[in-house]
Amino acid sequence: MKDSVNAFKEEFTLPGASKGPLAGTTFGAKDLFDTEGRITGCGNPEWARTHDPAVEHAPAVSALLEAGSTLLGKTHTDELAYSLMGVNAHYGTPVNSADPRRVPGGSSSGSAAAVAAGLVDIGLGSDTGGSVRMPASFCGLWGIRTTFGLLPLDRAMPFTHSFDTVGWLTRSVEMMARVAEAGGCPEGRAPSRLLLPVDLWARADAETVAALAPALRKIEQQLGPAAPVVLAPEGLERWREVFRICQAAEIWDVHGDWVSTHTPD
Repeated sequence: MKDSVNAFKEEFTLPGASKGPLAGTTFGAKDLFDTEGRITGCGNPEWARTHDPAVEHAPAVSALLEAGSTLLGKTHTDELAYSLMGVNAHYGTPVNSADPRRVPGGSSSGSAAAVAAGLVDIGLGSDTGGSVRMPASFCGLWGIRTTFGLLPLDRAMPFTHSFDTVGWLTRSVEMMARVAEAGGCPEGRAPSRLLLPVDLWARADAETVAALAPALRKIEQQLGPAAPVVLAPEGLERWREVFRICQAAEIWDVHGDWVSTHTPD
C-alpha cells in the first residue's frame, strides 16, 4: 500500500479471521485505539513517548478483526482528538481526496482520508462532538456516531466520558450496514414512528433541505407522516454552551495531570 495522502501514522498488516462477515475487507484504526504491542500515540509525540505499548487490542479493534477485516495500520488524529479540522502540527494534515485543496475534517482525519483514497474499506474512529461525522461530510463518505454507551470504549484514549462513542467511516451505505452488523452493535427494535426536529430543520439552508427531502419522503412511506417535535425548547445555543462547558471540564479531569506534568508542545 502506498499512503499518498498521509493517512497513516504507522503501517502494518494484522490479518483478521479467515472467515466472517467482513472477510476480504481492510480497515485503518484511529491512533487512539490500542493495538497489542504498539504504542497508542493519540496524535502527540510526547504522549507516545510517555506511554508503553498496549498489552491487548481495544474491543473496537478486536470486533473488526474477529469479523474478518484486516488491519492495515493506525491512522492520524488531531492532537488528543481535540479538533474538528484534521490539522496536526506534528504529523501533517491528511489529504482530502474529495478536494485536496480542503482539510479532511477531524479528529478522525486519517481514517477518513484512508477510506476516501481507497486505501482501506473501513475507517475506525471515535466521535465526541462530530469527530466521525465531520470528516465523513468533508470527504464525501458515510460516517456514523453510534449510540452513546452502545459499544465499549475500553483501551481507547478517553476524551470526555459523557460524550465519547465509537464510529466508522465507509464509502457506501452497504459497507456501513455490514460493519454495523459485524462490529458489535446489538440488534435493536425496529422504529415505529418518525420524529422531525423542526428547530434543527429551521436552521438548515434551502439546498440542504432539498437534498434531504427525498430521504424524508422515503422514510415516511415506511413509518407514516413525520411528527414535528422541538428538540431543544430552551434553544440550541443553550445546548451548545452546556456541551462546551461539560466537555472542557471532563477533558481537564482526564488529561489535566498529564498536561501539567509533561507540558507538551
